[in-house]
Amino acid sequence: MPVAPGAPAPRGPEDVPGTARRPRVMVLFGGRSGEHPISCATAGGVLRALDRTRYDVLAVGITREGRWVLAEDDPDRWAIVDGRLPEVTDTARQVLLPQSTDERAVRVLEPGRVPRELGTVDVVLPLLHGPFGEDGTLQGLLELADVRYVGAGVLASAVGMDKHMMKTVLAGHGLPVGAFRVLLPAVLRRDPAAAEQAVKELGLPVFVKPARAGSSLGISRVDTLEELPAAVAEAVRHDPKVVVEAAVVGREIECGVLGGRGGATPRTSLPGEVVVTGGGHTFYDFRAKYLDEGNVRLDCPADLPPAVTERVREVAAAAFEAVGCEGLARVDVFVTPEDEVVVNEINTMPGFTPFSMYPRMWQATGVTYPELVDELLALALERPTGLR
Repeated sequence: MPVAPGAPAPRGPEDVPGTARRPRVMVLFGGRSGEHPISCATAGGVLRALDRTRYDVLAVGITREGRWVLAEDDPDRWAIVDGRLPEVTDTARQVLLPQSTDERAVRVLEPGRVPRELGTVDVVLPLLHGPFGEDGTLQGLLELADVRYVGAGVLASAVGMDKHMMKTVLAGHGLPVGAFRVLLPAVLRRDPAAAEQAVKELGLPVFVKPARAGSSLGISRVDTLEELPAAVAEAVRHDPKVVVEAAVVGREIECGVLGGRGGATPRTSLPGEVVVTGGGHTFYDFRAKYLDEGNVRLDCPADLPPAVTERVREVAAAAFEAVGCEGLARVDVFVTPEDEVVVNEINTMPGFTPFSMYPRMWQATGVTYPELVDELLALALERPTGLR
Protein backbone atom coordinates (compact mmCIF):
# COMPACT_ATOMS: atom_id res chain seq x y z
CA MET A 1 0.00 0.00 0.00
CA PRO A 2 1.19 3.56 -0.60
CA VAL A 3 2.96 5.18 2.33
CA ALA A 4 1.67 8.67 3.05
CA PRO A 5 4.45 11.25 3.21
CA GLY A 6 3.05 12.64 6.45
CA ALA A 7 2.09 16.07 7.71
CA PRO A 8 3.87 19.24 6.61
CA ALA A 9 7.32 19.71 8.07
CA PRO A 10 7.25 21.47 11.45
CA ARG A 11 9.23 24.63 11.81
CA GLY A 12 12.31 24.79 13.99
CA PRO A 13 11.87 25.48 17.71
CA GLU A 14 13.51 28.88 17.26
CA ASP A 15 10.55 30.09 15.18
CA VAL A 16 8.11 32.46 16.85
CA PRO A 17 4.48 31.34 16.50
CA GLY A 18 2.59 33.48 14.03
CA THR A 19 5.65 34.51 12.01
CA ALA A 20 6.05 33.57 8.36
CA ARG A 21 9.71 32.51 8.48
CA ARG A 22 10.35 29.36 6.51
CA PRO A 23 12.73 26.69 7.83
CA ARG A 24 16.24 27.24 6.45
CA VAL A 25 17.80 24.15 4.86
CA MET A 26 21.53 23.80 4.22
CA VAL A 27 22.03 21.37 1.34
CA LEU A 28 25.55 20.07 1.98
CA PHE A 29 27.42 17.97 -0.60
CA GLY A 30 30.76 17.05 -2.17
CA GLY A 31 33.34 15.98 0.39
CA ARG A 32 36.71 14.28 0.56
CA SER A 33 35.73 10.76 -0.45
CA GLY A 34 35.91 9.06 -3.83
CA GLU A 35 32.14 9.45 -4.01
CA HIS A 36 32.44 13.24 -4.28
CA PRO A 37 30.83 13.51 -7.76
CA ILE A 38 27.94 11.21 -6.82
CA SER A 39 27.25 13.43 -3.83
CA CYS A 40 27.14 16.44 -6.18
CA ALA A 41 24.71 14.66 -8.51
CA THR A 42 22.50 13.78 -5.55
CA ALA A 43 22.52 17.44 -4.47
CA GLY A 44 21.41 18.51 -7.93
CA GLY A 45 18.33 16.33 -7.71
CA VAL A 46 17.45 17.55 -4.22
CA LEU A 47 17.96 21.22 -5.09
CA ARG A 48 15.54 20.80 -7.97
CA ALA A 49 12.94 19.06 -5.77
CA LEU A 50 12.94 21.40 -2.75
CA ASP A 51 9.80 23.49 -2.49
CA ARG A 52 11.09 27.07 -2.33
CA THR A 53 7.72 28.31 -1.07
CA ARG A 54 8.19 26.21 2.08
CA TYR A 55 11.96 26.32 2.62
CA ASP A 56 14.81 28.79 2.35
CA VAL A 57 17.74 26.96 0.79
CA LEU A 58 21.46 27.44 1.27
CA ALA A 59 23.73 25.37 -1.00
CA VAL A 60 27.12 24.55 0.54
CA GLY A 61 29.76 22.41 -1.11
CA ILE A 62 32.76 20.70 0.45
CA THR A 63 35.83 20.54 -1.78
CA ARG A 64 37.99 17.43 -2.03
CA GLU A 65 40.39 19.20 0.35
CA GLY A 66 37.63 19.61 2.94
CA ARG A 67 36.90 23.34 2.55
CA TRP A 68 33.25 24.36 3.05
CA VAL A 69 32.25 26.94 0.43
CA LEU A 70 29.13 28.66 -0.83
CA ALA A 71 27.97 26.74 -3.89
CA GLU A 72 25.73 27.43 -6.85
CA ASP A 73 22.07 26.78 -6.13
CA ASP A 74 21.65 25.42 -9.65
CA PRO A 75 20.52 21.79 -10.16
CA ASP A 76 21.94 21.65 -13.70
CA ARG A 77 25.40 22.61 -12.43
CA TRP A 78 25.56 19.38 -10.44
CA ALA A 79 24.19 16.90 -12.97
CA ILE A 80 26.18 14.08 -14.60
CA VAL A 81 26.11 14.99 -18.31
CA ASP A 82 27.72 12.91 -21.10
CA GLY A 83 29.92 11.13 -18.57
CA ARG A 84 31.17 14.39 -17.02
CA LEU A 85 31.26 14.08 -13.24
CA PRO A 86 30.47 17.29 -11.28
CA GLU A 87 32.98 18.71 -8.81
CA VAL A 88 32.91 21.29 -6.00
CA THR A 89 35.61 23.88 -6.61
CA ASP A 90 36.91 26.47 -4.15
CA THR A 91 34.82 29.64 -4.54
CA ALA A 92 36.91 31.51 -1.93
CA ARG A 93 33.70 32.03 0.05
CA GLN A 94 34.29 29.85 3.11
CA VAL A 95 31.29 28.81 5.21
CA LEU A 96 31.48 28.43 9.00
CA LEU A 97 28.99 26.57 11.17
CA PRO A 98 27.88 28.02 14.52
CA GLN A 99 30.82 27.86 16.89
CA SER A 100 28.81 27.09 20.04
CA THR A 101 25.42 25.74 21.08
CA ASP A 102 24.12 29.17 22.06
CA GLU A 103 24.41 30.69 18.59
CA ARG A 104 22.60 29.69 15.43
CA ALA A 105 24.07 31.86 12.69
CA VAL A 106 26.09 30.47 9.79
CA ARG A 107 28.83 32.82 8.54
CA VAL A 108 30.79 33.28 5.35
CA LEU A 109 34.41 34.44 5.12
CA GLU A 110 35.53 36.16 1.91
CA PRO A 111 39.04 37.47 1.16
CA GLY A 112 39.43 41.12 2.12
CA ARG A 113 35.96 41.40 3.64
CA VAL A 114 34.49 41.43 7.12
CA PRO A 115 32.82 38.08 7.98
CA ARG A 116 29.08 38.27 7.34
CA GLU A 117 26.18 36.25 8.63
CA LEU A 118 24.12 34.10 6.29
CA GLY A 119 21.38 33.68 8.89
CA THR A 120 20.09 30.77 10.93
CA VAL A 121 20.10 27.24 9.55
CA ASP A 122 17.34 25.06 11.00
CA VAL A 123 18.40 21.76 9.44
CA VAL A 124 21.28 20.38 7.39
CA LEU A 125 20.65 17.92 4.57
CA PRO A 126 24.06 16.17 4.42
CA LEU A 127 24.12 14.52 1.00
CA LEU A 128 27.64 13.17 1.35
CA HIS A 129 28.53 9.60 0.49
CA GLY A 130 31.46 7.62 1.84
CA PRO A 131 34.18 8.53 4.37
CA PHE A 132 34.28 12.02 5.90
CA GLY A 133 30.56 12.49 5.38
CA GLU A 134 28.51 9.33 5.71
CA ASP A 135 30.66 7.64 8.35
CA GLY A 136 29.73 9.60 11.49
CA THR A 137 32.47 12.23 11.25
CA LEU A 138 30.25 14.96 9.80
CA GLN A 139 27.38 13.90 12.04
CA GLY A 140 29.64 14.39 15.07
CA LEU A 141 30.53 17.89 13.90
CA LEU A 142 26.85 18.81 13.56
CA GLU A 143 26.10 17.31 16.98
CA LEU A 144 28.82 19.49 18.53
CA ALA A 145 27.13 22.56 17.10
CA ASP A 146 23.62 21.39 18.12
CA VAL A 147 22.49 21.59 14.50
CA ARG A 148 19.68 19.30 13.35
CA TYR A 149 20.38 17.14 10.31
CA VAL A 150 18.76 14.53 8.11
CA GLY A 151 19.72 10.88 8.52
CA ALA A 152 21.50 8.54 10.87
CA GLY A 153 23.43 9.70 13.94
CA VAL A 154 27.11 9.25 14.73
CA LEU A 155 27.16 5.58 15.73
CA ALA A 156 24.66 4.32 13.14
CA SER A 157 26.50 6.21 10.41
CA ALA A 158 29.84 4.72 11.45
CA VAL A 159 28.44 1.19 11.68
CA GLY A 160 26.63 1.52 8.36
CA MET A 161 29.80 2.71 6.63
CA ASP A 162 32.00 -0.13 7.89
CA LYS A 163 30.98 -3.42 6.25
CA HIS A 164 32.82 -5.38 8.96
CA MET A 165 31.01 -3.69 11.87
CA MET A 166 27.72 -3.63 9.96
CA LYS A 167 27.68 -7.36 9.35
CA THR A 168 28.71 -8.03 12.94
CA VAL A 169 25.84 -5.90 14.29
CA LEU A 170 23.28 -7.39 11.89
CA ALA A 171 24.33 -10.94 12.70
CA GLY A 172 24.25 -10.09 16.41
CA HIS A 173 20.58 -9.16 16.00
CA GLY A 174 19.82 -12.49 14.38
CA LEU A 175 19.60 -11.20 10.83
CA PRO A 176 20.88 -13.45 8.02
CA VAL A 177 24.17 -12.29 6.46
CA GLY A 178 26.44 -14.05 3.99
CA ALA A 179 29.74 -15.66 4.97
CA PHE A 180 32.65 -13.19 5.09
CA ARG A 181 36.17 -12.69 6.38
CA VAL A 182 37.92 -9.47 7.44
CA LEU A 183 41.51 -8.62 6.57
CA LEU A 184 42.74 -6.05 9.06
CA PRO A 185 45.57 -3.70 8.00
CA ALA A 186 48.10 -5.18 10.43
CA VAL A 187 47.25 -8.71 9.30
CA LEU A 188 47.71 -7.82 5.64
CA ARG A 189 51.10 -6.24 6.40
CA ARG A 190 52.54 -9.15 8.34
CA ASP A 191 50.81 -12.02 6.55
CA PRO A 192 50.27 -11.48 2.81
CA ALA A 193 48.89 -15.01 2.57
CA ALA A 194 45.95 -14.13 4.84
CA ALA A 195 43.78 -13.20 1.87
CA GLU A 196 44.38 -16.56 0.25
CA GLN A 197 43.49 -18.31 3.50
CA ALA A 198 40.24 -16.33 3.68
CA VAL A 199 39.35 -17.45 0.17
CA LYS A 200 40.13 -21.06 0.99
CA GLU A 201 37.71 -20.86 3.91
CA LEU A 202 34.98 -19.20 1.84
CA GLY A 203 35.47 -20.85 -1.53
CA LEU A 204 35.45 -19.19 -4.95
CA PRO A 205 34.11 -16.94 -6.27
CA VAL A 206 34.40 -14.14 -3.72
CA PHE A 207 33.96 -10.38 -3.71
CA VAL A 208 36.84 -8.33 -2.32
CA LYS A 209 35.73 -4.95 -0.96
CA PRO A 210 37.12 -1.96 0.93
CA ALA A 211 35.44 -2.06 4.33
CA ARG A 212 34.56 1.65 4.29
CA ALA A 213 33.68 2.79 0.80
CA GLY A 214 30.50 3.01 -1.23
CA SER A 215 29.19 3.33 -4.80
CA SER A 216 30.93 0.00 -5.52
CA LEU A 217 34.33 1.72 -5.48
CA GLY A 218 37.26 -0.67 -5.15
CA ILE A 219 35.15 -3.83 -5.39
CA SER A 220 36.37 -6.81 -7.42
CA ARG A 221 34.90 -10.20 -8.19
CA VAL A 222 37.54 -12.90 -7.83
CA ASP A 223 37.06 -16.19 -9.68
CA THR A 224 40.62 -17.54 -9.39
CA LEU A 225 43.38 -17.23 -6.81
CA GLU A 226 45.56 -15.54 -9.42
CA GLU A 227 43.14 -12.59 -9.42
CA LEU A 228 43.26 -12.16 -5.65
CA PRO A 229 46.41 -9.97 -5.16
CA ALA A 230 45.20 -7.37 -7.65
CA ALA A 231 41.73 -7.34 -6.06
CA VAL A 232 43.17 -6.79 -2.58
CA ALA A 233 45.45 -4.03 -3.88
CA GLU A 234 42.47 -2.29 -5.50
CA ALA A 235 40.44 -2.49 -2.28
CA VAL A 236 43.35 -1.15 -0.21
CA ARG A 237 43.50 1.93 -2.47
CA HIS A 238 40.21 2.96 -0.88
CA ASP A 239 40.55 1.55 2.66
CA PRO A 240 43.33 -0.34 4.50
CA LYS A 241 40.71 -2.72 5.96
CA VAL A 242 39.36 -5.27 3.48
CA VAL A 243 36.28 -7.47 3.57
CA VAL A 244 36.12 -10.70 1.59
CA GLU A 245 32.60 -12.00 0.99
CA ALA A 246 31.48 -15.38 -0.28
CA ALA A 247 29.34 -15.05 -3.40
CA VAL A 248 25.64 -15.55 -2.68
CA VAL A 249 23.61 -17.11 -5.45
CA GLY A 250 20.47 -15.05 -5.76
CA ARG A 251 18.79 -11.93 -7.08
CA GLU A 252 19.98 -8.49 -5.90
CA ILE A 253 16.98 -6.81 -4.28
CA GLU A 254 16.86 -3.41 -2.58
CA CYS A 255 14.35 -1.86 -0.20
CA GLY A 256 13.97 1.72 0.96
CA VAL A 257 13.37 2.50 4.63
CA LEU A 258 11.98 5.74 6.03
CA GLY A 259 11.95 6.51 9.74
CA GLY A 260 8.63 6.65 11.56
CA ARG A 261 7.28 9.91 12.97
CA GLY A 262 7.55 10.27 16.72
CA GLY A 263 9.42 6.99 17.14
CA ALA A 264 6.85 4.94 15.21
CA THR A 265 7.79 1.79 13.30
CA PRO A 266 10.00 2.42 10.24
CA ARG A 267 8.21 2.50 6.91
CA THR A 268 9.40 0.43 3.96
CA SER A 269 9.04 0.81 0.22
CA LEU A 270 8.16 -1.82 -2.31
CA PRO A 271 11.41 -3.62 -3.18
CA GLY A 272 13.33 -2.96 -6.40
CA GLU A 273 15.71 -5.13 -8.38
CA VAL A 274 18.97 -4.26 -10.12
CA VAL A 275 19.47 -6.25 -13.33
CA VAL A 276 22.80 -5.92 -15.17
CA THR A 277 22.00 -6.69 -18.81
CA GLY A 278 25.36 -6.30 -20.55
CA GLY A 279 28.32 -4.01 -21.08
CA GLY A 280 30.81 -6.53 -19.71
CA HIS A 281 29.77 -5.89 -16.10
CA THR A 282 29.99 -9.00 -13.93
CA PHE A 283 28.21 -7.14 -11.12
CA TYR A 284 26.67 -3.73 -10.35
CA ASP A 285 29.93 -1.76 -10.28
CA PHE A 286 30.59 2.00 -10.32
CA ARG A 287 30.48 2.33 -14.11
CA ALA A 288 27.26 0.34 -14.35
CA LYS A 289 25.66 2.53 -11.67
CA TYR A 290 26.58 5.95 -13.01
CA LEU A 291 28.21 5.86 -16.44
CA ASP A 292 26.69 2.93 -18.35
CA GLU A 293 23.01 3.02 -17.43
CA GLY A 294 22.07 1.58 -20.83
CA ASN A 295 23.26 -1.83 -19.66
CA VAL A 296 21.42 -1.75 -16.33
CA ARG A 297 17.72 -2.18 -15.67
CA LEU A 298 16.10 -1.07 -12.41
CA ASP A 299 12.80 -2.86 -11.87
CA CYS A 300 10.46 -1.16 -9.40
CA PRO A 301 8.66 -2.93 -7.91
CA ALA A 302 10.64 -6.17 -8.16
CA ASP A 303 8.81 -9.18 -9.53
CA LEU A 304 8.64 -11.25 -6.34
CA PRO A 305 5.96 -13.44 -4.76
CA PRO A 306 3.91 -11.47 -2.21
CA ALA A 307 5.30 -13.46 0.73
CA VAL A 308 8.89 -12.79 -0.36
CA THR A 309 8.14 -9.09 -0.87
CA GLU A 310 6.80 -8.91 2.67
CA ARG A 311 9.84 -10.76 4.03
CA VAL A 312 12.23 -8.35 2.27
CA ARG A 313 10.39 -5.41 3.82
CA GLU A 314 10.45 -7.00 7.28
CA VAL A 315 14.18 -7.67 7.06
CA ALA A 316 14.87 -4.14 5.81
CA ALA A 317 12.99 -2.58 8.73
CA ALA A 318 14.74 -4.90 11.20
CA ALA A 319 18.18 -4.00 9.77
CA PHE A 320 17.33 -0.29 10.02
CA GLU A 321 16.50 -0.63 13.70
CA ALA A 322 19.38 -3.01 14.48
CA VAL A 323 21.93 -0.46 13.28
CA GLY A 324 20.06 2.38 15.02
CA CYS A 325 19.31 4.34 11.86
CA GLU A 326 17.23 7.49 11.67
CA GLY A 327 15.65 9.22 8.71
CA LEU A 328 16.46 7.00 5.77
CA ALA A 329 18.39 3.97 4.60
CA ARG A 330 18.49 1.57 1.70
CA VAL A 331 18.87 -2.09 2.60
CA ASP A 332 20.34 -4.38 -0.04
CA VAL A 333 19.58 -8.10 0.15
CA PHE A 334 19.89 -11.27 -1.88
CA VAL A 335 16.85 -13.45 -2.50
CA THR A 336 18.08 -17.01 -3.06
CA PRO A 337 16.44 -19.59 -5.35
CA GLU A 338 14.88 -21.02 -2.16
CA ASP A 339 13.34 -17.59 -1.42
CA GLU A 340 15.61 -16.97 1.57
CA VAL A 341 16.43 -13.31 2.23
CA VAL A 342 20.09 -12.60 3.05
CA VAL A 343 21.22 -9.08 3.99
CA ASN A 344 24.10 -7.74 1.93
CA GLU A 345 24.43 -4.25 3.41
CA ILE A 346 22.69 -1.12 4.65
CA ASN A 347 23.36 2.30 3.16
CA THR A 348 22.56 5.18 5.51
CA MET A 349 22.77 7.87 2.79
CA PRO A 350 21.81 6.15 -0.47
CA GLY A 351 22.11 7.74 -3.88
CA PHE A 352 19.32 10.27 -4.11
CA THR A 353 19.13 11.53 -7.67
CA PRO A 354 15.62 11.23 -9.16
CA PHE A 355 16.91 8.19 -11.08
CA SER A 356 18.48 6.44 -8.08
CA MET A 357 16.89 3.28 -6.74
CA TYR A 358 15.92 4.73 -3.35
CA PRO A 359 13.56 7.46 -4.63
CA ARG A 360 12.35 5.22 -7.46
CA MET A 361 11.25 2.57 -4.98
CA TRP A 362 9.34 5.17 -3.00
CA GLN A 363 7.80 6.49 -6.21
CA ALA A 364 6.50 2.97 -6.89
CA THR A 365 5.14 2.93 -3.33
CA GLY A 366 3.22 6.16 -3.80
CA VAL A 367 5.60 8.84 -2.51
CA THR A 368 6.95 11.33 -5.05
CA TYR A 369 10.52 12.62 -5.03
CA PRO A 370 9.57 16.09 -3.65
CA GLU A 371 7.32 14.47 -1.01
CA LEU A 372 10.19 12.21 0.02
CA VAL A 373 12.58 15.13 0.45
CA ASP A 374 9.93 16.98 2.43
CA GLU A 375 9.32 14.01 4.72
CA LEU A 376 13.03 13.62 5.46
CA LEU A 377 13.23 17.26 6.48
CA ALA A 378 10.15 16.82 8.67
CA LEU A 379 11.77 13.86 10.45
CA ALA A 380 14.96 15.87 11.03
CA LEU A 381 13.13 18.93 12.32
CA GLU A 382 11.23 16.90 14.91
CA ARG A 383 14.33 15.26 16.39
CA PRO A 384 15.80 16.76 19.56
CA THR A 385 19.25 18.32 19.69
CA GLY A 386 21.84 17.55 22.33
CA LEU A 387 22.40 14.10 23.84
CA ARG A 388 19.91 11.63 22.38
